[in-house]
Amino acid sequence: MKIHLDLDCYFVSAERTRYPFLKDKNVVVVKSSDKSIFTLSKKDSSFVGDTGAFNSILEFKNNYTSDHILNAWKKEFIDETTGNIHGIVIAKSYEAKKYGIKTGTPLKEALVMCRDLYIIPSDHHFYQQISKKLKEYLELKIPVLEQYSIDEFFGDLNGYIKDEETYEFIKELRDDIMEKFDLPITIGASSSKWTAKLITDKVKPFGAFALPKQYIRSYISNIPAEEFPGIGRAIYQKLSKLHITTLGEVAERPRLFDQYGKTGRDLYKRILGIDNERVIPAHNRKGIGISRNFQAVASREEIYRRSTILARYLAYTISKMNLNPTTFYFKIKYNYTTSSKESISVNRLFNEKFLVDLSASMIKKLDVHPGYKIHFISIHASNFISASNLKTFDMIHYKDDSKFSSLQKQLNKIRDKYGVDIVRYGNEYIIEN
Repeated sequence: MKIHLDLDCYFVSAERTRYPFLKDKNVVVVKSSDKSIFTLSKKDSSFVGDTGAFNSILEFKNNYTSDHILNAWKKEFIDETTGNIHGIVIAKSYEAKKYGIKTGTPLKEALVMCRDLYIIPSDHHFYQQISKKLKEYLELKIPVLEQYSIDEFFGDLNGYIKDEETYEFIKELRDDIMEKFDLPITIGASSSKWTAKLITDKVKPFGAFALPKQYIRSYISNIPAEEFPGIGRAIYQKLSKLHITTLGEVAERPRLFDQYGKTGRDLYKRILGIDNERVIPAHNRKGIGISRNFQAVASREEIYRRSTILARYLAYTISKMNLNPTTFYFKIKYNYTTSSKESISVNRLFNEKFLVDLSASMIKKLDVHPGYKIHFISIHASNFISASNLKTFDMIHYKDDSKFSSLQKQLNKIRDKYGVDIVRYGNEYIIEN
């Protein structure tokens, strides 16, 4: 069988491992605009490696202590000038969920919904480190392991554990993880990895359930269609127009997803648990990026300064992973719900100076509303050069790019030792609001 492992309320559970007094309390983990990355203060950052889809590679450490953690949110999420409360809930305990608090609930609203609320500023570096340690442990227990996200894993037990012994195996594994890591986890098992994922959603929290292939059809019959991973809002709306509300009704319509081509047919097979998709230990990364929301800024010099900082951090990450992207995507958002975005493909030998210069020119090009304030910048890199995706470098710039690429390797050694901010660009020191 294939299994899906999903940590319960992961960010909250992770915080409870170091702050045990949070157990059984109404806890939310909150994130806001990242102010620290743009400051000149020394930041404790760490390259945590590739820990699955959707995960950041470079994270900042949260240096709050247990003595100050309960009041840390006031400094993070209360504006010193106006007293306004900002921040968004990105994780909530099951206790807090009972008050109607959801992922995405503004902190200001959450405080009204639950007066007895414990608020913890997010610490993604800590969450990544625990996830990495858990993965190392799981690799000793599961022959084929795929990290799907920071708190989710797929595993393949075929040829290792008999189907009839799977339930006892995953139940024991769940209990071992709780004992060794103090992390509650739910594990589902079936012939399809996507059925296993559906199961974990149904038997949370701290559940374990193994479903033989012959029972999949009856198991899904009354499950709402929108609960299946892969059925998004657009597809669900189309199903609703056809008065199809359950996965059982979907299963009765084999031609239902033909209009979506191979993607639709594959989705139908996933729903029935007959997809036979492999658990893949390693994926080729398709893209990597960095973005930040912040309080809206009018000064364009400050915006260029911030784009330099983001480009520098992204360049460090790309070079650490030995990647050479050739397509770059840039986006800015204004404070009037307007955005501007564009991608560009350039076959250059990657180096930090190239990305910093490109970011500055692209941000200027995208800024079509110079009178508007900007509150978001995003830089994304993709289309990596590889054995299956060979490119011919731009020879006009190759000599300079090669020189800066060599310099980057030396800079990385210094930054690895003293921090990413040990070497900055001149315009980073001129802060304008």
